[in-house]
Amino acid sequence: MPPLLRYPSVDELGEQAAVLVTRHPRDARLRRVGTSRAGTPLWLLSVGHGSRHALVVAGPHANEPVGGATALRLAERALADPGLTEGADATWDLLLCLDPDGLRRNEGWLAGPYVLDDYFREFYRPAFLEQPEWLPHGADAAALPETRALLALQDELKPFFQCSLHGVDVGGGFVELTRDLPGLAARIARAAARLGIPRELGAYDTLYWPTLGPAVYRIPPPRPSGLAAAITEAAVESTWYHPHRYGTVTAVVEAPMWGVPAVEDAAPPADPDAALRVVSGTLRHDTRLLKRILKRLRPHTASTADAARLLAPVDDYLLVCPGLADAWDPDTADRAHPLPPLSTAHLTALHIAGRRLALRTAGLLHQLARAAGRDGAAVRPELDRLLDRWCADLHDGCGARWIPLTRQVEYQSRVVLAAFELAVRGAPDGSRTGEPGWGSEPAVPMHEE
Repeated sequence: MPPLLRYPSVDELGEQAAVLVTRHPRDARLRRVGTSRAGTPLWLLSVGHGSRHALVVAGPHANEPVGGATALRLAERALADPGLTEGADATWDLLLCLDPDGLRRNEGWLAGPYVLDDYFREFYRPAFLEQPEWLPHGADAAALPETRALLALQDELKPFFQCSLHGVDVGGGFVELTRDLPGLAARIARAAARLGIPRELGAYDTLYWPTLGPAVYRIPPPRPSGLAAAITEAAVESTWYHPHRYGTVTAVVEAPMWGVPAVEDAAPPADPDAALRVVSGTLRHDTRLLKRILKRLRPHTASTADAARLLAPVDDYLLVCPGLADAWDPDTADRAHPLPPLSTAHLTALHIAGRRLALRTAGLLHQLARAAGRDGAAVRPELDRLLDRWCADLHDGCGARWIPLTRQVEYQSRVVLAAFELAVRGAPDGSRTGEPGWGSEPAVPMHEE
């Protein structure tokens, strides 16, 4: 695979897909399957002519651009290897970017240089209710045009396999599944070892979820919940579950941008309660600082749609941070939902998660302060100091190191192909129906910002 020097932009994804179609007119097609809120086309690149469909969704989160590059890589692989199409009676349907408007807002850091300070200062991810994979009020009430386009595509294709491509900004790689694919954990381990990707053995997102193998987790079924619980537990219905009625198995494949070796350390910590008190105390302290800065800055934010888009995720993060700190603190944790036994990997992931929440909030506030001009100048030096110090903690304290983009894409591609092959084996005739009893399991809380 030739080296990739930078993430493709929204426009480049469509252009590169069009080039593939021009080169392979018999086996590749490109069609518009929807339009974003800002009028950007949602492009679907299809490869092969099999009767069974593998749906790959790239760019569901605006700050996770690796999926677009991976989708193009998977298209190249499927065009080069008939075993992935004719041999599996499969068509690959690759949605190049589910949230192109959000990806455009990240173009301040997208082309590099890839350093943590630049990433967080230009970071953008919309508020929870504006993220197109979620269905907080059910599929019938889906409001976002991107969400409706994906739901229509799922109902049209009835995929036997669906893959959602995500990126971990700091940490390691892992996979979340709606149904077990036995053997996947071993394949992930081989790919990760070969490419130097740490596996996240105690992912913050999956803190309370069942483990199907090292770095592989079972996604629990949805349940009704309030906004704060939905943001922190991903407890609502989502497009991961919508096609389950067709027998679809969904894999959420997370690939890290900056790797941290300690997320792979399964050893028991010497004093987990002391470490948890530090993590939760730090998150409370950082949240208080950020709330004070927001209070000073809010009167100077313009009453514009752009300012509202930045304020909404800030409010989300500051809403959930106190509850997360309480959930992690052994002195205040909910006894009805105790933390699982924690490894060093878990504690590292929680430390990173607390820092990530604070950094994302600070980065969004920094953009608001810049937009406020002279009125925002008073808070910018403090935000700069916080961003510098917290990024240094990830880089120097946690050992976060940039993973070359080529390796990110190759790792994610290999994991998708491994999951695809195992799903093919589990569905030789594409005739599976939904898993018996789905939705009858007890809800299992998790933590996901």
